[in-house]
Amino acid sequence: MKFLISFFVFFLTAGAWATDPKPPVLIGLDAEFSLDYSISAQAIEKGMRIAMAEINAKGGVLNGRELQLVTKDNGSIPARGIKNIREFALIPELVGVFGGRFSPVLLEEMVAIRETGLLLFAPWSSADPIIDNQMQPNPVFRLSLRDSLAIPKMLRVAQARGLDKVGLLLINTGWGRSNKLAADNYAKTYTSPAIVHTAWYNFKDSSLIDKYESLLRSGAKAIILVANDDEAAILVREIAALPPERRVPVFSHWGVAGGQFVKQAGPALAQVDFSVIQTFSFFKADPAALAHFFIAAKSFGLEKPDDVSAPTGVAHAYDLTHILAKAINLAGSAERSRVRQALEKIHQYRGLIKVYQPPFTATQHEALDADELLMARFRPDGVLVPAN
Repeated sequence: MKFLISFFVFFLTAGAWATDPKPPVLIGLDAEFSLDYSISAQAIEKGMRIAMAEINAKGGVLNGRELQLVTKDNGSIPARGIKNIREFALIPELVGVFGGRFSPVLLEEMVAIRETGLLLFAPWSSADPIIDNQMQPNPVFRLSLRDSLAIPKMLRVAQARGLDKVGLLLINTGWGRSNKLAADNYAKTYTSPAIVHTAWYNFKDSSLIDKYESLLRSGAKAIILVANDDEAAILVREIAALPPERRVPVFSHWGVAGGQFVKQAGPALAQVDFSVIQTFSFFKADPAALAHFFIAAKSFGLEKPDDVSAPTGVAHAYDLTHILAKAINLAGSAERSRVRQALEKIHQYRGLIKVYQPPFTATQHEALDADELLMARFRPDGVLVPAN
């Protein structure tokens, strides 16, 4: 009798094992979900979820394991980001974490990344030291803009428009300092346009007009702005209130695209020559890649380029998630160190943004380069379109 009972228990247990699904592979997202007016975290999440839906519909990774997303909110506060990284690192099936928009948060998280061995993926933040972090092996991979590419692009656009004297208006954070270094390095080789002056402002400053005026007094015919949406909207409203002859073109870094900048700037934006750097536009994408993307994106409320808010956040996260899934399969494991090695060995990936040949190598953890850069402008409805 005992034998029959034991056999029956074994039979039920074995059946449960046979039908038990394989555990998912988890990917984290640490971003600024609760920040007022911000849409960047939501854009990154949407790009990741669209990619995961495609991957899971084809069987997931590692012969049948689904990809699942785990999100944490850092509110753009570095201390919260550090806490989140340490908590993510303790989740056994979690292979790595995508960061959010703010470079200062990721820069502060580097110590926790170093200590935990967690993989970090940057689909938005642009400060050079995020990748140039001196860690060996380097656990950080970026598919995003890089400040040392962004600043030269904006300076060259100013030069092409005959604006030979430029002022820098920079936020006093690690992001601003990364851009200042990029500008200084550019000036060592190129004398035009001349960088006539640098003005610094602080996060949450309520006015930037005095900084703007100091750049004009120094002879600036254009402004390179490194700002997020809040401060940029303040500046635009203040510039629009000036006489037309005191309004010079503003070439903006892309932090403004991560929030409700057009709504915050209001009608003043139409009075200012304002353009923003981007790495990608859905309006210029390869038609075949675009059509493929919108098949899956339709389930997430996106059917055409006009529907996509913070487009680079969506596109970067989408391609980067696919590249990570490809690396997991190549590694044959979700073990972090093996996935890191596999990320450096992918020969090619045909993505939404471009064909990556390769996306990363052992010495290159930047997936994008200067060839992808373009300037864009906001339509009155807030949609970003190529400037030309």
